[in-house]
Amino acid sequence: MKYGVFLFCLGLLFNVQAIEIRQFDDPSKQQAYENLVKELRCLVCQNQSLADSDADLAKDLRSEVYNIIQSGKSEQDAVKFLVDRYGDFVLYNPPLKSSTSLLWLGPFVLLLAGLAYLGFLAKKRSAGRELNPALTDEDRRRLQELKNKLKG
Repeated sequence: MKYGVFLFCLGLLFNVQAIEIRQFDDPSKQQAYENLVKELRCLVCQNQSLADSDADLAKDLRSEVYNIIQSGKSEQDAVKFLVDRYGDFVLYNPPLKSSTSLLWLGPFVLLLAGLAYLGFLAKKRSAGRELNPALTDEDRRRLQELKNKLKG
């Protein structure tokens, strides 16, 4: 029992995570910071926000966002700074422009291509059925003979 409690406490010790504490002089700045770090993508982790990532670059970007917000600049200024520096990839919802058109239009193109392929297969299948002639009288007679042989 003692070893079980010891192992449980040891497991809790390794589960402790460091939490960054950011102090703001204005609650609106705190809110702006929290919104930004949740809406911006970690460039290392790719599918995590800056708030969720523990990567060193994400920590640096959170510090950068903190400094921008603390200096009195707006959320748009912080986003513009990061987009200018790292590109639209830092945004979870990038704007539609020529460099991101494949990202926005790609799923629809793939969907249309898949539907066109399914239509082609359906047309091919229905055309194949039309080409098969009905059984002739001779075929029916032979089929009946085979059935009779199988019955015994």
